[in-house]
Amino acid sequence: MKTLLLMRHAKSSWSDPARDDHDRPLNKRGERDAPVVARLIADGGWVPDLIVSSSACRARQTALVIAESSAWSADVWLTRRLYLAEPREYLALLAQVPDAASRVLMIGHNPGLEQLASELSGVEWTLPTAALVVFSLDVERWEDVGLDTRAQIVGNHAPRPVD
Repeated sequence: MKTLLLMRHAKSSWSDPARDDHDRPLNKRGERDAPVVARLIADGGWVPDLIVSSSACRARQTALVIAESSAWSADVWLTRRLYLAEPREYLALLAQVPDAASRVLMIGHNPGLEQLASELSGVEWTLPTAALVVFSLDVERWEDVGLDTRAQIVGNHAPRPVD
């Protein structure tokens, strides 16, 4: 049995319209929301063994704020492959996770993250910034998770309506 946590990055800043999208940082709301999600994860007993995050500044900052605010010992993998990735790319990275990790948090972007959550659950998801969905997967190896895998939803959190 594995636990997969999918989280959309926290709210990012649009204050500098000339800044490349990949390089947009969190805004103040994003900096406040990320530790809230970290507490929810800890309270739910879902502290990850590994965090896999997009390398986009807003996703990277979300991952680091979550890890640091909770003093988790989880490794953080940063990869550009999750920047605006499709569901298959999330699964390709997940297949590379060591099976010793029983809980993995993936932090990324819409629309791919919403699509992956919908595929795994059979439920249509709308994930605003800092939203979290937690799935239980009846697999022993991460490489066995595919678009046809049906996951059980064990938790979710959306701090605000869709934005």
